[in-house]
Amino acid sequence: MTAFRALVLAGSRPEIDPLLAYADVPHKSLITLQGQTLLARVIDALTAAGAVSIGVCTSHPAVIEAAGQIATSARLEIIPAADSPSLSVAQGAQAMGFPLLVTTADHAMLRPEWVQDFLAGVPADADIAALLAPEGEVRAAAPDGRRTYLAFRDGRYSGCNLFYLHTESALSAVALWRQVEARRKQPWKIAALLGPGMLLAYLTGRLTLDQAVARLGRKAGVRACAVRTRHGLAAVDVDKPADLDLVRRLTASA
Repeated sequence: MTAFRALVLAGSRPEIDPLLAYADVPHKSLITLQGQTLLARVIDALTAAGAVSIGVCTSHPAVIEAAGQIATSARLEIIPAADSPSLSVAQGAQAMGFPLLVTTADHAMLRPEWVQDFLAGVPADADIAALLAPEGEVRAAAPDGRRTYLAFRDGRYSGCNLFYLHTESALSAVALWRQVEARRKQPWKIAALLGPGMLLAYLTGRLTLDQAVARLGRKAGVRACAVRTRHGLAAVDVDKPADLDLVRRLTASA
């Protein structure tokens, strides 16, 4: 097992989040599942996977207090959240160093073997990597779940909220992510940013997953790669009330 550092994103949304009222909590990372908060479950999974240092990126007082009460053998630190996930990742990476695994506090089903398999699958020369699950694996593991899929020539994939920033150069990809975030309400500007050629290739189904990720990496000036997982539940997080209902059913039947 390879020791690693990890960053857990636990920021807050500026808009009203229906999930908080549904779960009756001040922050979704404090939702309790089988006697543990989601935050504690994620930290436990990372520690079991080999994390020796874990940063919790948050500015929410209740999350800071809860993090201080979690027993873990890893060194735990609080890193103030920024105005967006990408900026939080950039600031967290600069504070913790590289290489760095990044995940989210709502990754309720996270398991140590998923993390270990992901790290083992990252090429030695990659600057940044993302874990994705094929649609078939996700539907087999959670047939009644609703996930978002990206369609490529070789199939449809769902993101798994697990990223590996292998080198400092990965921050260039994070900077591109930040530019995309800033244009999220203006799709035409995202298209202009990424380039019409890439957009057309994606929309016409000419790109495989690996080709698309490699092109995005070149756009950012880094070597980026996608790692596929056989663990369909790795694509399940808790973003909506329906997601919480799903993970409650899944953990109850486990």
